[in-house]
Amino acid sequence: MRASPVWHPFTQHAINPESILIDRAQGAYLYARNKDQGEAGQERQIIDAISSWWVITHGHCHPHIVKSVREQAAKLDQVIFAGFTHELAEKLATRMTALTAKSFGTPYDHAFFSDSGSTSVEVALKMAIGYWAHTSQSRSKIIALEDGYHGDTFGAMSVGSRSHYNAIYEPYLFEVEHLPVPESGKESRTLELLETYLNAHKNDVAAFIFEPLILGAGGMRTYSPQALKAMTELCRKHEVLLIADEVMTGFGRTGTMFACEQAGIMPDIMCLSKGITAGFLPMGLTLCSHDIFKAYYHKDRSKMFFHSSSFTGNALSCAAANASLDVWENEPVLKNVQTISASHKAITPKFAQHKNICNIRQAGTIIALDIMADKDGGADYLSNLQPRLYALALERNVLLRPLGNTLYVLPPYCVSNDDLKEIYATIERLAEQAAA
Repeated sequence: MRASPVWHPFTQHAINPESILIDRAQGAYLYARNKDQGEAGQERQIIDAISSWWVITHGHCHPHIVKSVREQAAKLDQVIFAGFTHELAEKLATRMTALTAKSFGTPYDHAFFSDSGSTSVEVALKMAIGYWAHTSQSRSKIIALEDGYHGDTFGAMSVGSRSHYNAIYEPYLFEVEHLPVPESGKESRTLELLETYLNAHKNDVAAFIFEPLILGAGGMRTYSPQALKAMTELCRKHEVLLIADEVMTGFGRTGTMFACEQAGIMPDIMCLSKGITAGFLPMGLTLCSHDIFKAYYHKDRSKMFFHSSSFTGNALSCAAANASLDVWENEPVLKNVQTISASHKAITPKFAQHKNICNIRQAGTIIALDIMADKDGGADYLSNLQPRLYALALERNVLLRPLGNTLYVLPPYCVSNDDLKEIYATIERLAEQAAA
């Protein structure tokens, strides 16, 4: 059989030449054809314990979202977004400002559409740097957190961790000041370094970008709302713009609609993607304050915001996003979030008793832990333990995608208690097999 011409992301094809063919998905499940049974064989049901790279919120193929996108597809698919607009984009932007007003007490005034989490970050960085250029201060320095991940475009790579993800591109990345993650017991060191840097570069720091409360691809590392608030207060003293990358954490993942709510802060700019369409279609959205927008508002055309992607404001993606907000309004989504969070909390003592499990941490619907491994293990993303854990979980028909020796669960909000029990049992089994 000829090898597929598809080049998959984050895949070493010399080691993993075949990918699992998914025929359909529904709720918390992926359905693959069992190749042992042939074309007409019985389906293989896989629990999607990571929401297909953290995007699915209400479950795969939610009927209301399917219906909304289908109806929109027959009406308007795509239109240039420069000089044109459409009802669903206007409606979504208005609803998002209302949603942020509910979360933060004050709404974001403006919404800039793009097509992914990475591009929403690029937009935010360009907004922040351009803001200072247009206000005659030309601040240029960016602060970020070590082990952060903000995407794979060049600006996003620059503010992310220097790691295997981008090592060969490092000569092309712009300079960023990276602070250690203010994990429990390490907050004072981070705050001290931040304050020292801000004092040394008083009027040259443009923005601080951060993943609030939990760093995703960097190993699901958590820090407290108090630490986040303390960092942002230091930045505010020096008039540094705050950019929250809520691409993963937004839309309920950490227990509240947006993670920044828990720290009682409202960033100047907020990046959204993944859950904004419930994972149904690609979309990026960058929300900002009126001050940011005003810096570009000028009769001089050269001061407009020079950024776009071809599918900015795509009508089908807007239909999915509006339908997802309908689900938030009409179904007990937050109750489901609370149920998952409580289930994670309840299993933690049992995990803690396991001799091969350590460093258990939780942020709402996300629970993560480290497998204490043999000499081939470790936190390194390229750990030889990672593919073994991944394969063993799939043998039990559970999709987990470890980050080195870190296992995490980040399920769709429709996941059942029975499915969660199976996921937890799979993790315990993996921990037992890790040392074998």
